[in-house]
Amino acid sequence: MMSQQSKRELFAEIQPRYLKAKKAEKQRILDEFTVSTGYHRKYAIRVLKHGYKRRAHKPKGRTAIYRGEVVRALEQIWEIYGRICSKRLHPYLPEGIKVLERCGELRLSPETKTLLLRMSRSSIDRCLAPVRFNQPHGRSTTKPGTLLKKNIPIRTFADWDEDKPGFLEIDCVAHSGDNISGQYLYTLTCTDICTGWTEPLALPRRSQEAVCTAIDLMRPQLPFDLLGIDSDNGSEFINDLLYRYCQDAHITFTRSRPYQKNDQAHVEQKNWSVVRHLLGYDRLDSADQLALLAGIYQDWRLYLNLFQPVLKLISKERIGNHIIRKYDTARTPYQRVMERKEVSLTRKAHLLNIYLHLNPVALRRRIDEHVLQLWRTVAQPLG
Repeated sequence: MMSQQSKRELFAEIQPRYLKAKKAEKQRILDEFTVSTGYHRKYAIRVLKHGYKRRAHKPKGRTAIYRGEVVRALEQIWEIYGRICSKRLHPYLPEGIKVLERCGELRLSPETKTLLLRMSRSSIDRCLAPVRFNQPHGRSTTKPGTLLKKNIPIRTFADWDEDKPGFLEIDCVAHSGDNISGQYLYTLTCTDICTGWTEPLALPRRSQEAVCTAIDLMRPQLPFDLLGIDSDNGSEFINDLLYRYCQDAHITFTRSRPYQKNDQAHVEQKNWSVVRHLLGYDRLDSADQLALLAGIYQDWRLYLNLFQPVLKLISKERIGNHIIRKYDTARTPYQRVMERKEVSLTRKAHLLNIYLHLNPVALRRRIDEHVLQLWRTVAQPLG
């Protein structure tokens, strides 16, 4: 077989004669040319008539649409709203961008804004893939409570059909670090099943008095009435003090089955996304750290509930060995509360006033500053 260079040299020699030749002579030249080069006859005719055509090199794959300023703006928005997944970020982008523009924290060109609002979830994932990260997990410190178990009914995941705000799952998160001896701080996480509204509360210790006091302080902060709480079987919850408090306040009190974390799936996932993601696994045990933690949570609860969209499971179907889960469109707990008819207009107006006067960037910056201050007390303990 002839090389490409030889074929082109033969073509340069034959083409002038081919163009001037009569029909019979052209057929003879064409026969010789196809035999020598191995070209198909029709292709050889095109080459001899028009010469070789240079083909423009086409890059593999599709041309990148989202790059440069668009990706930088997306990363900025993603950082501001807590590095949430694309399923939560994508439906919240229009509202999130509007809030940041209203507060003067984001200025986008019309082209960049249009491209951001056109992005799909998969495109968001591709653009953010290089900047994602992982963090470790810790240990459980739950100790079973034995008192009043017969009086507090069990409630399982199959009973989670409340379509009314006010029913909360509660759980404690230990800030013990690697050493679970002695006294250390806890976080009481409370999550509303209907709206996803979450209240993190700092506890000086895991005791029935601390838990009961925290729940009493939390109730006025909720945008709806507290109708029920569901806890695990820890002794900080299963006790006479909290049981009688719930009876006096007409709050339904239920508990999960022992060693069944799925019974408290709503609050269990918040233990990571709300507490561990923010604070990590360091040991916190001093009064100064408790004061800092309480201050952080006062800002953190606003950031979570007003600017963090959440997904809600709407159906679950088993097909063979697979479970198909369907979720609704991600919305913030604030948006879900504002949609509920059970919430009074007075509380909605109060909540709207707070929302319009908050800057999520300034709020997040203050949270990060206080968390950094808390971490410094861990790195350099007092005394």
